Amino acid sequence: MPSHNPDSLKKLLSYIISEVKLEEPEEEISSIAHIILEHVFDINRTEIILDRSVNFSKTKEKQLHQILKRVNENEPIQYIIGESDFYGRSYTVGPDILIPRSETEELVQLVLNENKGNKIRFLDIGTGSGCIPITIAKELRGSRAYAIDFDPRVIKVARKNAEKHAASVEFLLIDILTEPIPVTCLDVIISNPPYVLESEKVQMKPNVLDYEPERALFVKDEDPLLFYRRIAELAKMALKEGGFLYFEINEKYGEEVKMLLEVMEYSQVEVIKDIYGKDRMVRATNNIAITSF
Repeated sequence: MPSHNPDSLKKLLSYIISEVKLEEPEEEISSIAHIILEHVFDINRTEIILDRSVNFSKTKEKQLHQILKRVNENEPIQYIIGESDFYGRSYTVGPDILIPRSETEELVQLVLNENKGNKIRFLDIGTGSGCIPITIAKELRGSRAYAIDFDPRVIKVARKNAEKHAASVEFLLIDILTEPIPVTCLDVIISNPPYVLESEKVQMKPNVLDYEPERALFVKDEDPLLFYRRIAELAKMALKEGGFLYFEINEKYGEEVKMLLEVMEYSQVEVIKDIYGKDRMVRATNNIAITSF
């Protein structure tokens, strides 16, 4: 710490920014510093803007330095504080849970835009924190929400998040690679499955590679469309005729996912770009619902 503790929130924020030693853009460092400041001192951004005075106890100083140490060891700030924001809501996360991304917010926004005003029966596959079904259930009131994951630890956290946000979601412990989808007559199926190639690990930052769950991120190079193919197969039985399938994808495989779905007789298949102009989502319509494979 400086010889005198910072006596205002803006000074303290500047100090925290200076102590974050990550190789990240300035805006990312600033975001991390704001999260640290808000968490340690239980304040909001309005109070920072107003530059309120701050009481800096030895306990708070110790807590702040412990967090800074972990941040500078590349541990994600979301895991350190145990929370991550998604679509304006806070979700409990931990080492078993993939940290929700802004790209997935775009996927959710697409679903909401295209189903606005409807009460839909929908399923999220690979739910993680539960942020996708909880958000849709809260935004499309009266909808029936289901969510699948294969890890009981993940399901436990997702259920807690649903309780926290008073969202009605039925969570199911299912491994979709070996088991069928146990619900039918769905209007919508959404999935953000593992899509980062194992060969792409060398490009990953330490905060992702060293801390986030590999099983939620990576797929073998030999079969990059594994999850898309399997989910599309299962969706034929689970979706209504005319129901929608929404995927988040690896930007490298937009056309391949599109062709896969077309071969499987989905219609109106479209690759949709994210805000950065990268192929990030695919949407398709189920032409014919079937009752068996």
